[in-house]
Amino acid sequence: MALLGNLRHRPVRRLVQLYLGLGLYGVSMALMVRSDLGLDPWDVFHQGLSKLTGLSFGTVTIGVGALVLLLWIPLRQRPGLGTVSNVVVIGLVVDATLALLPTGGPLGVRIALLITGIVANGAATGLYLGARLGPGPRDGLMTGFVARRPGRSVRLVRTVIEVTVLALGWLLGGTVGVGTVAYALAIGPLAQLFIPLFAVPEAAAPDEPTSTPGRAAPVTPAG
Repeated sequence: MALLGNLRHRPVRRLVQLYLGLGLYGVSMALMVRSDLGLDPWDVFHQGLSKLTGLSFGTVTIGVGALVLLLWIPLRQRPGLGTVSNVVVIGLVVDATLALLPTGGPLGVRIALLITGIVANGAATGLYLGARLGPGPRDGLMTGFVARRPGRSVRLVRTVIEVTVLALGWLLGGTVGVGTVAYALAIGPLAQLFIPLFAVPEAAAPDEPTSTPGRAAPVTPAG
């Protein structure tokens, strides 16, 4: 995958969809943080590191994303525009959103923030993956490792990595709770719903008939 990807096919839609998805992803993370009911494994890790270092949540997210991207090198993975943008945009948006959202609040409001955050996260995943401009660095790490070790399943590798970062994040003081479980149960079905919905159809080869309008080739989420 080239760094900039193939932008000759529907460039405006794909770029708008990519950055809308990444922005929404950052907002969804902030909503779950403010719910204080539990985060997904990577964000438990980010929050734990934030507490340890004193850096903002978004800054830690960017730093971890950049370090994970370096791990692509021995795996011979090539990032796309969406991969590099993922590292920067999400961290900036989550910090900006956290600055606007108040902390605390009644339990009912926090539950609503959690549910909205999880659903928005699923939609954001569908948007940025559907743009076909490269996966996030963490998903690419999983799929790259499996490509180098064909005998391992993506699901197994993903589980091992996420359990590891979850445990480290919890030890560092990250929030593990009902939201962590809810995210784990809901994100798979939500991704399966939103990824095909937002997937940009691939360009037809010159000797192939044009695909039916409105039909998009399925995209399989990592894991």
